[in-house]
Amino acid sequence: MASPGGKATPEPEDKARKTKGQGEVSGFRSFMDVALEEAQAAALRGEVPVGAVVVAPGGAVVARAGNRTRELCDPTAHAEVLAIRAACAAAGSVRLAGHDLYVTLEPCPICAGAISSARIARLYYGAPDLKSGGVAVGARVFSHPQCHHSPEVYDGIGAAEAEALLRGFFAARR
Repeated sequence: MASPGGKATPEPEDKARKTKGQGEVSGFRSFMDVALEEAQAAALRGEVPVGAVVVAPGGAVVARAGNRTRELCDPTAHAEVLAIRAACAAAGSVRLAGHDLYVTLEPCPICAGAISSARIARLYYGAPDLKSGGVAVGARVFSHPQCHHSPEVYDGIGAAEAEALLRGFFAARR
């Protein structure tokens, strides 16, 4: 969750999303709707609309963030990195074993490296990033022998919504 100071923060326990509902299929509950909320908030701040959510093994949202590279003057302030940092701080660990990460856009190589280092169990992403992707396009970080941990990867979750948000954002700037 974003704090007034502009940093991603852990999700308070009382606001944890433990309910099942929209997006549930055979016990699977997608949290892409939460990531899309973060992407929309990023767009309103003038940031590229990418959002990310870290979900604990029990199904609670433990951190969420949107891009803040321009706001923080930090080229690494991608949604994924900010959400992972907040989740690690909440867990008191550099490892997030068993956790899931939902992100609206295919992670870039920087973010894929952070996902691997944090030992995220499952990565769910929406739109492919044909220009700067690091998972299925481009660097394909998880397929390198130097990659010590590769999460399960599921693509195309909420892709149409994520692509529409990105297209609209960039069309308004042209």
